[in-house]
Amino acid sequence: MNALAGRPLALIADIGGTNARFALTDPATPAPEIIEPRSLVNAEFASLQHAAEHYLQEVGAQPRSAAIAVASPVHSEEIRLTNRAWSFTRGELKQALGLEHLSVINDFGAVSWAIPALQSNEYVTLYGREEAPLAGPVSVIGPGTGLGVALLVGDPQRGWNVVETEGGHVSFAALGDEELMISRWLAARFGRTSTERVLCGAGLSHIDAVLRTNGSAPHDAALRDPATIVKAALEGHDVAARRALARFCAVLGSVCGDTALIHGARTVMIAGGMVPRFIPFLRSSAFRERFLAKGRFAPYLESVTIRVITHAHPGLLGAAVAAHAATHQESAR
Repeated sequence: MNALAGRPLALIADIGGTNARFALTDPATPAPEIIEPRSLVNAEFASLQHAAEHYLQEVGAQPRSAAIAVASPVHSEEIRLTNRAWSFTRGELKQALGLEHLSVINDFGAVSWAIPALQSNEYVTLYGREEAPLAGPVSVIGPGTGLGVALLVGDPQRGWNVVETEGGHVSFAALGDEELMISRWLAARFGRTSTERVLCGAGLSHIDAVLRTNGSAPHDAALRDPATIVKAALEGHDVAARRALARFCAVLGSVCGDTALIHGARTVMIAGGMVPRFIPFLRSSAFRERFLAKGRFAPYLESVTIRVITHAHPGLLGAAVAAHAATHQESAR
């Protein structure tokens, strides 16, 4: 007999540009939990609906509600993913999956909702006191397939609220000759250089190609896989890979510092699939120097706690928190 049968479970999902992560949660439990997590490769499915149907058939569940986090703006009825050719309307997806309630949230909004629920062993403190309680406002930023940015405001006593943003798409502010060269190369290729074009997996590949060829790489040049670059940089024998990753970390420091100033942050939480793979390298890079290089506001930034989320599925955890919140709001009516 299916152990999930008869339980009032909700579908939760974290849909990025490369992978679609699904799980179930029981909104009636005191704390959010992640049940039967699975990660599917987006390229193997024609749409979000097909991927969700595959997951539900695989685990043998038929939930009546869902909280789905997607890597795109979520303010309209029709949702189009930014880095994947998937689109859907809320009403059609709700009907196709047989749901009574559907919440669609931004993927970094979901990561932000997860932060107050993290245990101390689910993040690493880069700078600041290890035991310091979470202090808002919290800037949430993370490079992966794209660059997510969100804002978490509030405190444990009054509760927390999330402001979803598209901060990853602001214009890139290059510092120094190398970054100007990278910016010009990307602008020639894409028409504009946003911060996301630099701080994402493809961005690391582009940084590597530009620095290896001193900016002369043709636009259709073979790019190295970002995972290959990180691995080579950490092994220490590939000078070009170390140079590319070091530049990536320096830019990340600048962008985190800018974001903290814009948000008035007391905490910066770095998420996404990339940074947890090279935390020691990040510590030894120019990240901290560039984070603090904000002139008269360096002392302000010195007091900002910086942490890296190491939880395996923060987006799913945040979707579970959202599913719980929706159930409790419904019960209160």
